[in-house]
Amino acid sequence: EEHAKARGARIYAEVIGYGSSADAYSMAAPHENGRGAVDAMSMALRKAGELGVTSEQVDYINAHGTATRLNDVSETLAIKQVFGEHAYNVDISSTKSMTGHLLGGAGALETMICAKVISESIIPPTINLTDQDPECDLHYTPLVPKKAEVNVTLSNSFGFGGHNACVMLRKYA
Repeated sequence: EEHAKARGARIYAEVIGYGSSADAYSMAAPHENGRGAVDAMSMALRKAGELGVTSEQVDYINAHGTATRLNDVSETLAIKQVFGEHAYNVDISSTKSMTGHLLGGAGALETMICAKVISESIIPPTINLTDQDPECDLHYTPLVPKKAEVNVTLSNSFGFGGHNACVMLRKYA
C-alpha cells in the first residue's frame, strides 16, 4: 500500500484472504464432493473474517469453471457447502470462457480480473453458456456482462492432482 501510494499508483483492490489445499484425490479429477475446494474457500473466508468480512458479503466469484462436467459440478457443490443459501445470491462467472485455460497463469489473471470487476462494477460473463447443467444451478452470469456494485470477490483456482487456491479481494477504501 505504501509503495503504491508513493508511486502515485491507483489501488484497485486489496487482498483480504487466501486459502490453499491439496486434496490428493486424483491426478485428473476433483473430489466428487469438492472437499479440497471447500477447504481452500473456507480458509480464504476465515482470513477475510479476521478483517470483519463475512461470506454473505461476497458479491462475485470467479469460478475455476473449466466447462468439464466433473469440475463444474464439484465446484458448484463446494460453493453451496461454503456459502449455504448465499450461494444462490452471488454472481459467478468463469472468465476461462474468454481467456482459455492459462494453466499456472490462470490464478494471476483471474485475480486481476476480480480487481477490475470491483473497480468497474461489471460482472464478466461466462460466454457460450447456453445449456446450463441442471446440477450447476447457481447464477453463472451467462453470455453478457452485468452491471453490479461489487465490493468483495473470490477467485477459485483448482488444479490437477487436487491443488487448490483461492484469493479474496475487497474494494480499497
